[in-house]
Amino acid sequence: MTLCLGNELSLSDDQLQRYGKHLILPGIGEEGQRRLLRARVFIVGAGGLGSAVGYYLTAAGVGTIVVVDDDSVELGNLQRQIAHSRRKIGQPKVYSAKDTFESLNSDVAVIPIRHRLSIENIHELLNGYDIIVDCSDNFPTRFVINDFCVLTGRTLVTGAVSRFEGQVMVVTSEGPCYRCIFEEPPKPDVAPQEEGILGAVPGVIGSLQAIEALKLILGIGEVLKGHILIYDALKASFRKVAAPKNPGCPACGTRR
Repeated sequence: MTLCLGNELSLSDDQLQRYGKHLILPGIGEEGQRRLLRARVFIVGAGGLGSAVGYYLTAAGVGTIVVVDDDSVELGNLQRQIAHSRRKIGQPKVYSAKDTFESLNSDVAVIPIRHRLSIENIHELLNGYDIIVDCSDNFPTRFVINDFCVLTGRTLVTGAVSRFEGQVMVVTSEGPCYRCIFEEPPKPDVAPQEEGILGAVPGVIGSLQAIEALKLILGIGEVLKGHILIYDALKASFRKVAAPKNPGCPACGTRR
């Protein structure tokens, strides 16, 4: 049963049970959970990082989640991309992810967009979303997303993984941004080396990205603005490294 209190819907009996562990947390409670249910988050990529991010944002009750990806599920994805399964091989990843996430929580609407995000379509696709979670797997896309978020005042939660390591950073319009650290993407004529990845590492980094997005929605805690959190699986260690703003940064710098 759902009751209307003024202009605000109260949580249903099912929601009170589903989100019970949220409701007793300081800084969340019913108002925070309603904020999550109203939230709209855009996830770029439905691979290893996007799987973990999508799972936890869905479980938390983030009301609208957009997932953009142009790829299809392959057998080699299943070692780390837990939104997909063997029976989904050959399906577009965004539709596979929608099915997986919505089967977890019917409170959440997952909007699949089967496109490759690019400089030509980013303004159209990301319009209306304040929190962008970058789960892409290539430098050009990361730079396009970073520059768009800085230009339009969106908040970006960016993550990356390689081999046994991963990193997470939050970018706001004031910076520092991704370009403050990595000024330019690798040249197109430099062929990227094929790298392996320990399958659970994207789960760790994607979970951290989801936590940062949830903190941003709820307005609680300290987000990773101005720092990069680096995880080393082999050393079982985390390092929080300061990422100073670059005044000459072409995206967020004061000397543009």
